[in-house]
Amino acid sequence: MLEFDGLTKSFGANQVLDGVSFAVQPGSMFGFCGSNGAGKTTTMRVAMGLVAPDGGEVRWQGRALDQSARRRIGYMPEERGLYPKMKVAEQVAYFARLHGMDGRAATTSAGEWVERLGLGERRNDAVEKLSLGNQQRVQLAAALVSRPEVLILDEPFSGLDPIGVDSLAEALLDQARAGVPVVFSSHQLDLVERLCDSVGILARGRMVATGTVDELRRREAGRLLRVVVPDAGPQWADAVPGARVVSEQAGDTILELSDGADDQSVLAAALRTGRVTHFAWQQPTLVELFRGAVAAPTAEEVAA
Repeated sequence: MLEFDGLTKSFGANQVLDGVSFAVQPGSMFGFCGSNGAGKTTTMRVAMGLVAPDGGEVRWQGRALDQSARRRIGYMPEERGLYPKMKVAEQVAYFARLHGMDGRAATTSAGEWVERLGLGERRNDAVEKLSLGNQQRVQLAAALVSRPEVLILDEPFSGLDPIGVDSLAEALLDQARAGVPVVFSSHQLDLVERLCDSVGILARGRMVATGTVDELRRREAGRLLRVVVPDAGPQWADAVPGARVVSEQAGDTILELSDGADDQSVLAAALRTGRVTHFAWQQPTLVELFRGAVAAPTAEEVAA
């Protein structure tokens, strides 16, 4: 298991990480979500030894990560760390050798990943001649080429076209199926929701929500109600006790019910306005869960 345990980090008066903890099981994918500046990149840099934490540690298989263990991690930084004059295949093979593979194995593995990520026709081109999207694919190949035991990827889908996204998604799923724990950050929450076994939402340096998407939804259960009344007039639900209109368009209304509010009162009010064609609790998307978690104040902020 890959464990992030109580990470803290400050840069001067700015506390970037405040007790960040989560775990990733072997063979699972963990989506690391947060707004810009939330602390995602710093967390990953701590894991790779690029930033020293003020407190806490990162463990793999029960042991704190050291340089030997980090050589077995496939890491993709947010900023590209490529040599622009090197040819694509040579560059990927070079990163494989840096992780300890011998020359023949590095060349073979590099060729496989260059082909798999759609770079076969550009294998002998210098990286600087590639589009930004294809440079992203080279960076991904460099992270995957050494057959890593762990993958830590910072915004791996950024800049990829839909074909590239699908290719990378399938590659990461294959790694997870082989037992590799995969951590990746992304602002593309639809991808996180589709691919990940569990997610973590970071806000202001703190983990404000962790679990599977279904678990996070269950914590929000009973809050959002969708009611469709095609012939209803505007503001029909305003007088329902404990109900707040979240959105209303052409008779399709999303309501947020407070604790103790009666959904049957909502139904009765809806029936008084016309024929009800849909009445059901609404499952929030990961985007909605993210917005709610990031906007909610922490207990310390409430106390202050």
